[in-house]
Amino acid sequence: MESSAASPSPLAFLDALHGYQRTAALRAAVELDLFSALAQCNGELAETAARCAASERGIRILCDYLAIHGFLIKSDARYRLTQDSAVFLVRGSPAYLGDTLEFLLSEELTEGFRTLTQAVRKGGTALPARGTMESQHPVWVKFARVMGPMIAQPASTIAALADPLGARPLRVLDVAAGHGLFGIAFAQRNPHAHIVAQDWAPVLEVAHEHARDAGVADRYALLPGDAFEVDFGDGYDIALLTNFLHHFDPPTCERLIVKVRDSLKQEGIVATLEFVPHENRVSPPAAAAFSLTMLATTQAGDAYTFGEYDRMFRDAGFGESTFHPLPPPHAQSVILTRR
Repeated sequence: MESSAASPSPLAFLDALHGYQRTAALRAAVELDLFSALAQCNGELAETAARCAASERGIRILCDYLAIHGFLIKSDARYRLTQDSAVFLVRGSPAYLGDTLEFLLSEELTEGFRTLTQAVRKGGTALPARGTMESQHPVWVKFARVMGPMIAQPASTIAALADPLGARPLRVLDVAAGHGLFGIAFAQRNPHAHIVAQDWAPVLEVAHEHARDAGVADRYALLPGDAFEVDFGDGYDIALLTNFLHHFDPPTCERLIVKVRDSLKQEGIVATLEFVPHENRVSPPAAAAFSLTMLATTQAGDAYTFGEYDRMFRDAGFGESTFHPLPPPHAQSVILTRR
């Protein structure tokens, strides 16, 4: 006998409405440096509270909540870190992500979601002017300063895919370089690689700091200005278009791609890193959901499928594109396109 269908449940609705509470709890834990304190105190409540300069009651309730949602494990009135929390939320870990809250929870982004109803009606952001794409928007300096820990693996993957031997003379154009880590990965892999990083001048100051810290500043040139207006020059072997095209509609993307094509040598390559959903546009979840961020914060951006990117590049005069999904937990995929 077939079982009856599951009864209707409001749990998904209620869980979505309570999402802001999880965000607030995680923000509080990062601001208190709770995970670092737990690592140092062996999960003992009183000492943890003292290190966080917080009340025991407050720390207990916050830790219990974080245990409920999988960030901590509670046993015998002590709290211990999960493997993920130890790697990503303890300050001093090479993969520490706590500082990314400065960008991911910035007012510039969250305001776009507070006005999401208006954005849905309009079909583009309800933020002033061009949203986060406004000229020299300060949010991109925040992005450049704090998002580096999420970039190390994708950056090294792109460098290995686009320059597998890492030994030939190489000129690389990094468009909208941001933190600069994608171009820096090429310079670290290949001692003969020279990078030209393009972005707004205040953002490039951060990229240059990162290049200096990586020991490649002598092969790292800066090209300040608007990607659509500044002269890229020519003769590049590789151009990087990482996490940028999704901010614009296809005609605008194609206009930029044509400009990039004209900067490349005859056999040049474009390496693109993007959130690429399947053709159904609802999977994989993290990549597909990114389109809502673009609706909330840009005039016409979207999460485009590989087929859509392939058409953009072909319409702009490029040849074959190849798709390289990154392993979890990364939501992005690499697209390599040859001129």
